[in-house]
Amino acid sequence: MADLLNLFNKSTSNTGRKAVVGETVVAAASETQRLDGYEYFAPETVNWELLDPSSHTSFCPWKGVASYYDVVVNGTRYPACAWTYQDPSQAAGRIKGHVAFWRAVKVVKDRTELSSGDGPIHG
Repeated sequence: MADLLNLFNKSTSNTGRKAVVGETVVAAASETQRLDGYEYFAPETVNWELLDPSSHTSFCPWKGVASYYDVVVNGTRYPACAWTYQDPSQAAGRIKGHVAFWRAVKVVKDRTELSSGDGPIHG
């Protein structure tokens, strides 16, 4: 269990982190929760108008069930590019309701890409 909890890193920055598609900001925060190489944004830092619920889900043995969102920017739909754990395991409770991004959505700090990855680390 301690090894799992060590996967969490609280990321803080004076300039913050942004999840972007091109120049469009999907989420922006001065603080995120980092887990498995992804930045998880608190729900109040996400532009929910750009997210459309997807029917896609996946299961991680230690985090639980992830629900996905399509990201829609300027009429272009980017399928399942955001995910959240609404009811995570106790070990992953710190990311409850937080949103992570991948594929077309780049997460940047000071114009340096932090993660977009080949995929979230779950099934």
